[in-house]
Amino acid sequence: MSPLLLRGARLPDEGVRDVLVSTDSGLVARVAPPGLLPSGPDELDLTGYLLLPAPAEPHAHLDKALTWDLAGALPGDLLSAVTAWRAYAARVTEEDVFQRARRAVDELSANGVTAVRTHVDLLRDDGGYGGDPLRGLRALLRLRRQLRGRVRLQIAVLHVDAPDELLHEALDLGADLLGDCPHLSADPAASVERTLRIASEHQVGVDLHADESLDPGAGDLRLLTRAVLERGFVSGVTASHCVSLGVVEPAEVARTAKEVAAAGIGVVTLPLTNLYLQGRDRPSSTPRGLTALRALLDAGVTVAAGGDNIRDPFNPVGRADPLETASLLVTAGHLTPDEALRAVTGGARAVLGLPAAGPYEGAVADLLAVRAQTVSEVLGASCPERLVFAGGRLVSRTSVVREIF
Repeated sequence: MSPLLLRGARLPDEGVRDVLVSTDSGLVARVAPPGLLPSGPDELDLTGYLLLPAPAEPHAHLDKALTWDLAGALPGDLLSAVTAWRAYAARVTEEDVFQRARRAVDELSANGVTAVRTHVDLLRDDGGYGGDPLRGLRALLRLRRQLRGRVRLQIAVLHVDAPDELLHEALDLGADLLGDCPHLSADPAASVERTLRIASEHQVGVDLHADESLDPGAGDLRLLTRAVLERGFVSGVTASHCVSLGVVEPAEVARTAKEVAAAGIGVVTLPLTNLYLQGRDRPSSTPRGLTALRALLDAGVTVAAGGDNIRDPFNPVGRADPLETASLLVTAGHLTPDEALRAVTGGARAVLGLPAAGPYEGAVADLLAVRAQTVSEVLGASCPERLVFAGGRLVSRTSVVREIF
């Protein structure tokens, strides 16, 4: 395949540049001032576009996506969302999950995403794990095969006190990671230990829904951190949500953040869903419902940000757009625009265990070109005109016609 030359793109820190991409290796081969790289048969003029690393989505629920109206959910807190989803999940089929997940991935892809980590429930249909609890997983495994070359899909099996044999079966089928919700378990400490043990046996990573509440006494993150520090774990550990860390005293936050960094645990913040679900019992001085972003970054923790739910019982809104997520980190999380963008690009890829991407020599050519001039414009204006490249190959283009009379 011929190299692809991207002409006239603006890079956030380097001004206007031409970028040569090797479509054979999927890497950026050269970056140079305009006009210095020789012309070739495959060129794209990106004048007027800002060229960025393509975002990754580190925390999705593709099996739940696009079910808000179908499930008849009502606005509420986390437990009411869980109840609404479980009632609907009893009649979910494998084909249903596949079709909705594919639509959601297409939305993510068009917005710039080239890698996704999705959680998938072991579906209940009789109050327990009888019937066919792996039908959602099978749907996503089928989708993963279809997406090769466009979106890299990681699948984490999400469970609450499921039988060991069911977790082994799910990982044997091809799931990439093991998830857990310790705060919904009858014994959170035992749940964390079991998840780490089974994941170690299969040599896969772990991604826990941790401390998804505003209770300052919630202990999932501390349990996970201590378990990892005591036993060691080489396959990668992620803690998602970690909302309660945002409401504890600063000294405890700093101490916990330091331990999380020492354990090598990546933290995924999920502003859209956490701002929607958390704090409903506090009508006055409602807390933000986010983790302690600044303390985690200052401690050297790898911080990523995800969109979480896409119009399902846990959140009726969400555009499947990482730039929306990053914008919320500026507004509600008080990060700078550059920090917020990094959380949905480099931070998200790091949590997923993927090599760095972006318009830099030697980096993976997963790129997002947005018609904008600056990062603050990208996050603030919700710029819809985008070109998305995966491994140096154009996989999506969105154009807009605007008429003002």
